[in-house]
Amino acid sequence: MRVYHLLIGIILLALSPFIFKSVFKKAPTNNELKPQQPVPSPTVSSTPSSGLIPQVTNVAAFKPVEGNIWKNFLGTTSAPTGWSVAPCEGDAPLLCVSSEGKNLGSVEMAVYPLQQQPKLQRILETNGINAGVKIDYENPYLQEKVFQEQIVSALNTWITEDYVAMLQSSRLRMIAKERRQKYADKITFSSYPPQTVTVGKLQGMRYGFTGLKRKGGIQEQHLKYVAFDGDALYVINTAFDPGRKTGKFDRYENLAVFEPFLSAIAANLKLPN
Repeated sequence: MRVYHLLIGIILLALSPFIFKSVFKKAPTNNELKPQQPVPSPTVSSTPSSGLIPQVTNVAAFKPVEGNIWKNFLGTTSAPTGWSVAPCEGDAPLLCVSSEGKNLGSVEMAVYPLQQQPKLQRILETNGINAGVKIDYENPYLQEKVFQEQIVSALNTWITEDYVAMLQSSRLRMIAKERRQKYADKITFSSYPPQTVTVGKLQGMRYGFTGLKRKGGIQEQHLKYVAFDGDALYVINTAFDPGRKTGKFDRYENLAVFEPFLSAIAANLKLPN
């Protein structure tokens, strides 16, 4: 029996290298490991300080939202007692006029880059102002009478063409509303002469027109300011006009009260910007 056990022990001892090699395999080295395929991760915005979960965003498609341009140009404001004037919420270029939390009306601003306005370029060149020339409003030359007359002449030309467009638009709107041509004959349109004003540091003009009912009362009234800084034309406008959706006052009385304050606001605008 002991001889049998001795024979088994000798056999196991002889086979031990093969047993250890098969049971305890050598761990693979770094050279033998296959690289893990990278998993694309979404682009995320930085984690906000509040600890909210970051939102997945497409950075390439992101574009900053432009705010109300009145925030860039508005200087010192003035208003009747109890009234407030401030840029309206949102991106629309509107200045809101309110009293005790109630909206009374709004004033709209439009900016027309010179490079996108061939008609304006033509008007400037016709009046002796080379389109594209950089205007330095600190230059004493700009105070000379000749240059000021050129600016006023150019703006007056622009205003004349704008008058025609406004009056045509008003007449067509009223005709469409009443569905009869005779309605236009019941309104008398009267423009008031353009006046030279300051818009910030710019030479500007104030103008407008009124639609008077033949039987008495005001159908509509439009008020505009226009100025040019060498790069762009700035047009500020508001109205009492039931046909308009923005840049208007719902009551003529409120527009009449606010009109002189708008002139002061225009004079204190941050123009040129």
